[in-house]
Amino acid sequence: MQGQRKEFSGRSLSSPGFAEGEILASEIALSFWGGVSPPTGIVIDSHHPLAGKSIKGKVLAIPGGRGSCTGSAVILELFLSGSNPHALIFKREEMILTLGVIIAQEMFQKTIPVLQVCEATFDTVMHLKRVQIVGDHIKAIDEPCLQPEIPSSPSSLEPDFSSITLTKLDREMLNGVHGRAPQFAMRVILRTALIQGVTELIDIKQAHIDCCIYTGPAVLKFAQTLCEWGAKVRVPTTLNSISIDRRLWRVQGVDPKIAEPSELLAQTYLDIGAKASFTCAPYQLESAPSFGDNIMWAESNAVVYANSVLGARTIKCPDFLDVCVALTGRSLNTGCHLTQQRKAGIEIHCNAIEGSDDAFFPLLGYRVGDIAADRIAIVTGLEETVITTSDLKAFGAAFATTSSAPMFHIAGITIEARSAESVDAHLQGIPKVEVTRSDLARQWRLFNVSGVEHDTQIDLISLGNPHFSYEEMRTLADLVRDRTKAPSTVLVVACNREIYSQAYKDGFISTVEEFGGTIITDSCWCMIQEPIIPRDSQTIMTNSAKYAHYGAGLTGRRMRFGGLVQCVEAACTARVRNCLPAWLDETA
Repeated sequence: MQGQRKEFSGRSLSSPGFAEGEILASEIALSFWGGVSPPTGIVIDSHHPLAGKSIKGKVLAIPGGRGSCTGSAVILELFLSGSNPHALIFKREEMILTLGVIIAQEMFQKTIPVLQVCEATFDTVMHLKRVQIVGDHIKAIDEPCLQPEIPSSPSSLEPDFSSITLTKLDREMLNGVHGRAPQFAMRVILRTALIQGVTELIDIKQAHIDCCIYTGPAVLKFAQTLCEWGAKVRVPTTLNSISIDRRLWRVQGVDPKIAEPSELLAQTYLDIGAKASFTCAPYQLESAPSFGDNIMWAESNAVVYANSVLGARTIKCPDFLDVCVALTGRSLNTGCHLTQQRKAGIEIHCNAIEGSDDAFFPLLGYRVGDIAADRIAIVTGLEETVITTSDLKAFGAAFATTSSAPMFHIAGITIEARSAESVDAHLQGIPKVEVTRSDLARQWRLFNVSGVEHDTQIDLISLGNPHFSYEEMRTLADLVRDRTKAPSTVLVVACNREIYSQAYKDGFISTVEEFGGTIITDSCWCMIQEPIIPRDSQTIMTNSAKYAHYGAGLTGRRMRFGGLVQCVEAACTARVRNCLPAWLDETA
């Protein structure tokens, strides 16, 4: 340590406290959902530099989170399983993971220090061996040491909400006039507001709850506790995909040890007053919001689509905060609720590629999100390209997987970047990055690392992450009509109940089922496990960049990625060639 500082300070994002432990650090942001195992604390994201290492008992230093809003739920599961880190150190303000710590403290009286530090401090801390944290101070140490006595008083630990303008109803809820559940919810909302420097709340028109996904006993305990406290939603509220198909899980042979608590979790939110929508694509529902509506949606791809494509306004809501807002009807007036916060921070230029298929948009979204990080991106170069809503869904889901930003713009396409004037306004004073065909080819190869043989056996085709749209179901029916699926290959499509009903009425479901495909509702691929994924399967192919990223860590299988046509061909032949598509191959 000679020549280096040994003490640093940061900004405390949770209640000040004490922690000590070895540093586990990375310069790459980490999604806890699909990236960290809740029971063990082991990093399971195979694309991350920390893959295979455990965060249990460590002081984890990362720039911030990314990807799924369910990261806060994973934090809570880690607390209750005893596999939590001793502290979190971030380079930027990180609300999803911090919110999980706030919930652990407010409901379960468990907490750890969470600090945000400047870039220079982060760069130094991540190379330290061991640190001690007291309040907002970080000290480099060589050996474990005894916990010091930290002078504090109850009043110093109680948040001061006086800087936030509250309505009469807000104060009543905060003071417990309307019951314990709204009081808890308002405290969580206001603690989040303090961290973000928000001074006022706004009414929202609807909410979408993401933490109905069963990640473990902690999320069920959270929901049941609120229900015991008399919780009821105050605004129309939809539910995200859950961990099972409620109609068919018994027939499918899903383990009751997973299915029964999943069923109970879903029912608890229905008892609170939410709608049985069970979809990760609430923008496909008749209740989808309109341009300019203030809403509170969780689920990363839904947030990105709502802001970018629909022009509704929502922050990227951490799990649990979505429930708190649904219980109060009040949200933070910050982020994408504010027009000035919806401006692009980086231009990413990519020309259309002649002959490209539907794999182009998820590949591009994944790369754009990776480059943008926490900045809103505007994509240029596609102004003359025909882009469908399904393309935008695939792009947005991939973007939300690698980025922590709540939205994107595509010049000439998305609702707030269609006119030349709006595009010019976004482009003022921001950096520009090029994405080439070679970049997309490189990403395709990274998704398809399951072998270098001439071809690979495919055991399962995974479609519908996010949930399949009506248009996608129609296209799939056209592709499989009068064809024969290989007996050894399983094809499974996930969609919501509304899409299923429409597609069934128009004959698309029967066509897919005659081919040998299986349609499931309510659940989605980030939750689906055995036996829907056959126990003896080794390789899964998908047309979703989101699932291509998360799938290996979630299932333990090898992943392959390709367009829908390529997926159908693999279903018919049980194999896929290990070569670039012609439209990505510059040597062709």
